[in-house]
Amino acid sequence: MRTVLVTGTGGAGRTTVAAATALAAAREGQRTLLLTADPDGTPEALLGIRSLRSAPGRSADRLPWSVPVELAPGVWAARIITDEWFRSELSALQDRGHGLLDLLGATPLDGEELTALPGVESIALLRALRAAQTAPPGTGWDVLVVDMPPAPDTVALLALPEQLRRYLRRLLPAERQAARALRPMLAQLAGVPMPAQKLYETAERWERELAAVQGVIESEATTVRLVVEPGPLADRALRTARAGLALHGCRVEAVIANRLLPTGTSDPWLAALSGQQQDALKELYEQWAPAVPVRELPHLGRDPHGVGDPRGAEPRPGADGADGVDGRRAPAGLAALAGAVGAPAARPDRPAPDPWTVEDRLADDGVLLWRLPLPGADRDGLGLVRRGDELIVGVGPFHRVLPLPSALRRCTVSGAGLRDGWLQVRFTPDPDLWPKRL
Repeated sequence: MRTVLVTGTGGAGRTTVAAATALAAAREGQRTLLLTADPDGTPEALLGIRSLRSAPGRSADRLPWSVPVELAPGVWAARIITDEWFRSELSALQDRGHGLLDLLGATPLDGEELTALPGVESIALLRALRAAQTAPPGTGWDVLVVDMPPAPDTVALLALPEQLRRYLRRLLPAERQAARALRPMLAQLAGVPMPAQKLYETAERWERELAAVQGVIESEATTVRLVVEPGPLADRALRTARAGLALHGCRVEAVIANRLLPTGTSDPWLAALSGQQQDALKELYEQWAPAVPVRELPHLGRDPHGVGDPRGAEPRPGADGADGVDGRRAPAGLAALAGAVGAPAARPDRPAPDPWTVEDRLADDGVLLWRLPLPGADRDGLGLVRRGDELIVGVGPFHRVLPLPSALRRCTVSGAGLRDGWLQVRFTPDPDLWPKRL
C-alpha cells in the first residue's frame, strides 16, 4: 500500500492538497483512504460533508479512526478519533494489569472520566499509520493519504518511534531481561504476578508496535508531499522542514506550490503579490527540481467546497466570476485541483538509497568519510556530538542519534564539513583500537 504524508508550512493548504491527492489517486482506479487528525470542522467544510465523527456503538477494539465516508467513487475520508481511541486503549491496559492494580491497592479509572492527555494525538496518528497496513488483502486500500500537522510537528512525530525504542533499550537493556526466566517461578511462590514481569512484557509489546510503525515510516512505499504557499517568509520554513525530513530519512515525493495568483494582471496590487510569488516559485525550482518535482496549484478565487465533478470537468468562471449560464459563481470543488496535484505512483519512482555511506579514503587521506545528505541545512544550525558509539546530529530544532557503523567505532572524529547539502564527517583510525597487520 502506498502511503502519502501531506505536510508543509502553516496555513499553506495541507488539507486541500491531501484531499486533491486522494481524489487524483481514485481517478487512477486506486481505492484511497484520506485520514485527517484535524479536530475542528475544517475538513468537513472543505469536503462538503456533514461529519467525520465515529458511529455510536462500535466495539472497543475498533480502528483509531471514524467510520469512513465515501466522497466520490473509490475515495473515502475519516478522522483520527483520539479521545475514543485513548479511552479504549487505557481501559484495555487497566484490564490487562488488574492483578498489579489490586496488589498496589489502586482503584481503576472509569471510562467516563478518561480524557486524552497532551501528546496522545501523535500516538494515535502513528497507530493509525500502522493499522492501515494490517487490513486483510482485498479488504483494505491501495493508497493512504494522511493530512499531517505542520512540518515541524510532522518531523518530530515521525522521529518519535525511533526515539522511544532507544529509550526502551536504555531503560530495559536486553541483558537485564535475561533474568526473566526466574520471574514466573517467583510469581508462583508469591502467589501474585511480579510487577517486573508485567513491566518487561509491556516493554516487549511496545517495542514490537514501535518497530512496526517505524517500518511503515521508513518503507520505500511511504513518501512525503510538502505544501507551501510561495513567498519570502515560507522559504525559510521549507528549508528547515526539508533538512528535518532528510535527517530522519523521509523521502519527499513532490513539492506543491499552492494558491498561485494569476500573472499578467493590470491591477498593480495583485501584480505585486503575483510577482512576489513568482520570484519565490523560481527559487523553489532551483532548490528542488529536477530531483523532486514542483507542482503548481492555482488560486481558485475562493475556498474549495466539496468534491465537485470527480472527473475534474468543472465550469470555469469568467472575468466577472460568473459561469456564463445563469450568472451564479462557478463552484470551486477539490476535483479542479486533482489533475494539477497528480496521483502518487502505484510504486515509488525509485528506491530510497541508503543515505549514510562510509567512503574509504585511508590510502589517500588517512580517513574514513561518513556522508549524510542534509539538503536545506546551514552551518549555523548544525550540531555534532560524539557519544560513545553514537553520533548525535542536530539540524535546527531537530536532532537524531545515529549508531556508528562498526568500522567508525574504532575511530576518532577528526573534522566535519557541510557542502552542497551533504554533511561529511571525517574519522581517523584510533591506533589502540584499529586492527594491526601481522
